[in-house]
Amino acid sequence: MFIDSAKVFVQGGRGGKGCRCFYRDKYTRNGIPDGGDGGDGGDVIFRADRNLRTLLDFQYNRHFRGQDGAHGSGKNKKGRSGLPLLVRVPCGTEIKDSATGCLLRSLDKDTEEVVVANGGKGGRGNQHNHEVTDPQPGEEKELLLDLKLIADAGVVGFPNAGKSTLIGAISNAQPKTAAYPFTTKFPVLGVVGVKEESFIIADIPGLIEGSSHGRGLGDKFLRHVERTKVLVHIIDMAGSEGRDPLYDYRTINAEIKNYSREVFKKPQVLVANKMDLPAAKKNLERFKKEIGKRIYPISALKRQGLEELIEAIRKTLQKDRR
Repeated sequence: MFIDSAKVFVQGGRGGKGCRCFYRDKYTRNGIPDGGDGGDGGDVIFRADRNLRTLLDFQYNRHFRGQDGAHGSGKNKKGRSGLPLLVRVPCGTEIKDSATGCLLRSLDKDTEEVVVANGGKGGRGNQHNHEVTDPQPGEEKELLLDLKLIADAGVVGFPNAGKSTLIGAISNAQPKTAAYPFTTKFPVLGVVGVKEESFIIADIPGLIEGSSHGRGLGDKFLRHVERTKVLVHIIDMAGSEGRDPLYDYRTINAEIKNYSREVFKKPQVLVANKMDLPAAKKNLERFKKEIGKRIYPISALKRQGLEELIEAIRKTLQKDRR
């Protein structure tokens, strides 16, 4: 199951109590203050982990609390500080304050971390003639976790346009493919190429008219293309679902623009899929006349034209980096 949002409660550990104690012996009549300070409470820390893919764990465990500090004791002994609680989240997780909606931090890189709730300070003991003070409670917050996948390229298009088939053909991903729409119910990441020549591509579940307003959960899927550098717009050029390819192209672009103008401004690589079907060639000629943009004809199912497409995506990414 792919879960990309969650609400959690975090609380830093409480500080330990300061000690009120006096050292006495047969030579010390009034006693010498020697109460130690209490230990500080443990922080709650969120750390990005590249091995995690969803926020599923936070659907079942929503409360996180740092360890309390130990109490101080006589002979100037300070209490042990509480251990911090380390919570792992996927790379690409945005952490927001639920009360204000303010973005606290976005953990994009592996092992990147942030303290989301500070532990309370320990109480002060009466050593060095100090007055004993009460310990402080740990910081409390309700947080919203929002996962946005980090990929170089995001594949968008209507359901059953061949997105999953394309991802499976050019990358190491193995998305579910079938001859019915909405086979892909959550984003899938894949790596194309090897070493320095590789890039990450994301299969975004199918978009439909009204996706920018939440129809078909489109707004939840569209946010996963916010961090991509390039959009790979795949079109069923054969019109195998009974739609016109021009309608598909204009509808998807309209939904992206309604969702975010920043996302709409991203460079697009247009892909004409299902070119092995009879009606595709005629539709492609009409499409080129109407749109006037470069489009890459492929057959993801028969793995035709994929090398040229991969090179086009790679060059577009290089331009974006420059």
